[in-house]
Parts: sequence; C-alpha cells; structure tokens
Amino acid sequence: MLLLLVAGCNMVVPVRQAALVLDNPSASVAVLEPTQLSEDASFRPDEGSHPPAAQPPAVPSPSPSPDPSQRSVPPEETNAPPLSPPPETVPPGTPQQAELPETILLDDVLRSLYASYPLVRVALEQRTIAQGQLLENMGQFDLKLKGGGTSGPLGFYQTYRYGAGLEQALWGGGQVFAGYRIGRGSFQPWYGERETDDGGEFKTGFLIPLVRNRRIDQRRAAIFRAVLGREAVEPDILTQLLQYIRLASYAYWEWVAAGHTVRIEQQLLDIALQRRQGLQKRVEQGDLPQIELTDNERLIASRRASLIDAQRKFRQAAIKLSLFLRDASGFPVLPPPDALPPSFPEARPYDDQRLAQDIDTALTARPEIQYLDLLRQQLQVDLDQAQNLYLPDVSLGAVAAKDLGPLASPKGDKRPFELEISLMVSVPLQRRKALGKIQATQGKLAQVRMKTQFAREKIAAEVRHAVAALRAAYNRIIQARRSVELNQTLEEAERKRFEAGDSNLLMVNLREQATADARKTLVAAQLEYFQALADLRAAISDIPDPAP
Repeated sequence: MLLLLVAGCNMVVPVRQAALVLDNPSASVAVLEPTQLSEDASFRPDEGSHPPAAQPPAVPSPSPSPDPSQRSVPPEETNAPPLSPPPETVPPGTPQQAELPETILLDDVLRSLYASYPLVRVALEQRTIAQGQLLENMGQFDLKLKGGGTSGPLGFYQTYRYGAGLEQALWGGGQVFAGYRIGRGSFQPWYGERETDDGGEFKTGFLIPLVRNRRIDQRRAAIFRAVLGREAVEPDILTQLLQYIRLASYAYWEWVAAGHTVRIEQQLLDIALQRRQGLQKRVEQGDLPQIELTDNERLIASRRASLIDAQRKFRQAAIKLSLFLRDASGFPVLPPPDALPPSFPEARPYDDQRLAQDIDTALTARPEIQYLDLLRQQLQVDLDQAQNLYLPDVSLGAVAAKDLGPLASPKGDKRPFELEISLMVSVPLQRRKALGKIQATQGKLAQVRMKTQFAREKIAAEVRHAVAALRAAYNRIIQARRSVELNQTLEEAERKRFEAGDSNLLMVNLREQATADARKTLVAAQLEYFQALADLRAAISDIPDPAP
C-alpha cells in the first residue's frame, strides 16, 4: 500500500521545454540590456555584433534637484533649499530631472526601457500568471485525504461507522487509494459488510484505464495546454518588447530631430540679430533706406515666432521621450536640451544582398510564427483528447482488505484476507461527442495552417517595406546634403552682393530661408532613415544583445 502511494506521489511529468528569447523574470532585465548598436547607423545583419559607440564620461556632480516647474510647489516652499523631494510628494508619472549622461544616446533610452518601463514589467508578469496557471492544473494530481463518519444511536439497529483514506491520481490515467474504516454496533443483516472486527479494516486498491484515458485524459490535457500556454507567453512578451523598442526609437529620433530644428531656427534668428547693428550704421550713413532696417526687424519677429514654435515641439518631444527615459525609481526623466547629440549618426546604404537573409531571419525569429506553432501544438492536444473520447472506456481495478483485532462475530467471516478484481467496460454507441470535437479541432488546425502561411507572407512584406523606406531615406539624405551645400553657396554669394550694394535684404532673406529649409529637409530625411531602421530591426525581430 505504501509503495503504491509513493509511486503515485512522485510521478514524473514530461514537459517540453522551449528555447525562447527570455528565460526567467529575474534575468529578463539582464538579457535585454542593450548594447551600443543603435549609435552605428549602418545596418549589417551579417555581423555577429554591432560596434559600440564611445561612452560619455561620467558626471561627477550630484544629481540636480527636480525642476520646480514640473510639479506644484506651495508658496512657502519656494525659498527652500533645492533638495530633492521625498518620493511620496511627487505625483506618479511626473517627469523628473535626474542625473543623465552628458549626451543621451539611443542605447541609454533602451536601457532605461528594459529596466523601468512599466509596460515591459507588465509584459514580464505574464510569466508569473502562466506559471500559476500551470501550478493550478498540476493540482489535479494532488494527494487527497478523505474521511467521514455516520452514527445511528437510536432505533432497533444502532450503528457507528467511521473511516479515512488517501487517494492519489496517477499520471498514467489511473488512481490508487488506501484507507481505514471501523464499523461497530448492531447492523442490519443486509448491511453486514459495514461491520468490521474490533481492530477495524485496512483497505487499498487501484484503478487503471486499459484503452480510453491511457495515453491522455482530461487532467493531462489540461497540463499540456498549461505548459504550452506558459511557453506561448514568451512570443507575446517578445512582440510587446519589439513594439516598445520601436516606439522608444521613434520618440528618441523625433526628439533629436526637433532639437536640431531648434538649432536651425536659432541660427537663423542669430543671423538677423547680428545683422541689425550693421544695418543701423548703414542707414545712419545713408547707405541704405530705413525700410531695410524695418524689414530686418520684421525678419527678427518672424524668426523668433518660428523659434518659439520649434522650441514647443522640442519640449513636447522631450516629454514624449520621458515615458521611455526613466530614473532608477521608475519615474519619467525629462532629457535636458544640452544632452542633445551634436549630430545624427552617419547613415549608410543598405546592402541589397542582405534582403533574402533578412527575410529568412525574420521568418525564423518573429514571435508570430512561434506563437502560431505553439497554438498548433495546443490544438493537437485537443485533437488527441477528442480522439481519446472515441475509444471505449475499459478499466481494470483491484481492492484488497484485511480486518484486525478481536472477531466481531463468532462466524469470523471478516478475518480472512479479501481481494477483489474488477473489469469495467463502457462504450458510447453513437460517439457524436467525440466525432464533433474531432471535426471542430481539425477545422481549427486548418485555420492555423492558413494563418501561418499568411503570417509568413506578411512578415516578408514588412521586411521589404522597411528596406524600401530605408533605401529611399538614404537617397533623400544624399540629395538633401547636396541641396544644403548649394544653398549655402548661393546664400554666401547673395550676402556678398548685398554688402556690395548689388542686392537687397529681401533676396538675402530668401537665400537664408532657402538654406534653412534645406537643412530642415536634411533633418527630416535623417529622421525618416533612422525610423525606417527601427522598423527594419523590429521586422526581423532584432533585439540588442546585453552589453559585455
């Protein structure tokens, strides 16, 4: 009896382990910590790693206090020392000022994303949920303790019956049990089996399926689904991570582009401001009419308005970026304007020979394909269970019992060792339940096959779409740079003509504005390039490896 119970309690459940991107919640941050690959604009999937960019020097100064404009400060606190407020005084989600690198790179944003972005943590909690669901289904194989008693103190037959036992479900579909019962009193002749000898009766037995439920049953099917469900969490986490990396990359490059637009507008305004004094002298000397000075003042006002609008967009881009750039406590951090990179990284052309390999990489690594494969395996479990219902239910059982103690009756009919073997057969004649489940599951499997085929076609199209955008953006950068060079040449020539008195301020302004527009076009082309690069990396499921 004890050996049967131990065998039932120490069953080995075969669980298929999937090798996916992320392994466990405790190691998820380390696994996903980015390298410096994002600062090298070239996209070279054939290389095993990406060249790291130079790290900015550490900032030795202490963390600056939060910007008072970013939170409400009571009047009595306005003259307080600039100390950082305790965490409980900061409303959740309020962008903070924290110690940051001198120059914020995309890798800094991604590292913060992996470590502190709330939605990444939400995604990682799916592992806990799936593990809990698996544990819940494993509970169907828990050892069960059962007991009870019945007393009949009044009546012609006064009986007292009590019993307790253990029951253990086996992985093979059967079960074993063992128990003890005692029955005393004056029993009805037709219930003589309820009586035991004075020492009670020990009983043990088993029930084993021979046909149905031998290879799979409801309990094991639920565990198989839970195991596959736990593995299906990883593609879902990877899908969300790829999306968040893409969004963070978009936000970072929009912030960089907005900052460089502010610089262009500021330089345009500075030109007009620097020209004011020279125009004033020339007007006083009678070399230029007063209208030229007035026109320059108009330019100053107009360019200041454009600068204000560019600064607004830069501030909004910084706020958007702060959702992904967070401090160690998880609070959003506003990137300061002086942390803007001096320029975009160098753009490099896409190698057309890599297209076929990138598509193959995407078809292998994309989480949608992994998820559909796990879904197919879950449906295969359903199909196996449905086919199991089609089989006849044939079970073999055995029960052994032995009474102990003084005899309950002079006959001694309770004392011999008892063994009972039984064979039970149940066959549904029409089997419509099994046939219906088989048909429905086969239809779902056909759907998954078609979805997988479409997903592969869609993934290949996404890779080609991102590559086309990357090529176009690179070509646009080349032309935009040429346009900037030509406009700068024309602007300089027009300015010299104006100084020589052969032109007017209107023409100079047009040339300056044309140069500024060309530089903005270059910034827009660089923004498109790096956003297309983010799209391509998401399309081929390229997640940065952890830094060495």
